[in-house]
Amino acid sequence: MTETSALLVSALSEGELIARFTPLLPRGRATLVPTGDDAAVVAAADGRFVVSTDVLVEDHHFRRGWGTARDVGARAAAQNLADVAAMGAVPTSMVVGLVLPPTTPVRWVEDLARGLADVCAPLGVGVDGGDLSAGRQLVVAVTVHGDLEGRDPVLRSGARPGHVLAHAGAIGRAAAGLAVLGPRAEGQDDDGAAAAAVGAFLRPAPPYAAGPAAADAGASAMMDVSDGLLRDAGRLAHASGVEIVLDPLADSVPGDLAALAPVATRLGVAPESWLLTGGEDHGLLATFPEGAELPAGFRRLGAVRAGAPGVVTAPQDAPHAAAVGWDHFRR
Repeated sequence: MTETSALLVSALSEGELIARFTPLLPRGRATLVPTGDDAAVVAAADGRFVVSTDVLVEDHHFRRGWGTARDVGARAAAQNLADVAAMGAVPTSMVVGLVLPPTTPVRWVEDLARGLADVCAPLGVGVDGGDLSAGRQLVVAVTVHGDLEGRDPVLRSGARPGHVLAHAGAIGRAAAGLAVLGPRAEGQDDDGAAAAAVGAFLRPAPPYAAGPAAADAGASAMMDVSDGLLRDAGRLAHASGVEIVLDPLADSVPGDLAALAPVATRLGVAPESWLLTGGEDHGLLATFPEGAELPAGFRRLGAVRAGAPGVVTAPQDAPHAAAVGWDHFRR
């Protein structure tokens, strides 16, 4: 074990730790004053900015044994950037707060920064500061900002009867990966399909550009799918005061079903359950007026109709209650 890999954060001052990881963080195209002062300064040419925040807590959202710190950094960035894209905005900047147990290796913190940079740098997003604190549990808290570039924000409340429900990005892959990582899969060797699913959970790849593209194409409502298709479609339907009817999965997402089938067979799970209730892929769910041409990357999942607000009718070949999906405070 090298000296660097054995070094713990308790051996460094706050300033020394910051000096180790800040050079690894990217400066974004909108960053005017980067990390180093009391606050960063970021351009907001539109005159408005979109802001969202999210938290990853060790042993609740991730486990160090599941992947690397670089994976955690990439995942923390991706899930926050997807929220900005879901408003129809382009992400520009983020700040990151870390709670670190004193026994955390310095290399873990450096690799977390590298994971943030893996996602942010190609998008021109700056990691422009944050905060450090000691604590009993490792926590990564990210706040991200975005630029609407003159667009109106796309809200959850704009879906209307007759509109088409569509989705861009992966669906069900991260849930399959979590199932592989879970206790049901302990002691089993990963094959190619399982490894791909695990990779989708550890490093989701949201379709960031699809958010602004959907806004430009006239999307009436949109949101990031983080807690499962049924739960999040229900949220969109409730906000819009409409009912959503999903098309048969074999028609709408045949490729996803086929990709998940080997892992589902191995674990004895119906792949439809991952498609309907699994979150963490951070794809974009949107509605468009009837007859509108769907932007590249979007495929139809169903339709909006008048009915009881918030109700989602699942396909008959995969019945589920709309309340299922991820919830932080319920199993």
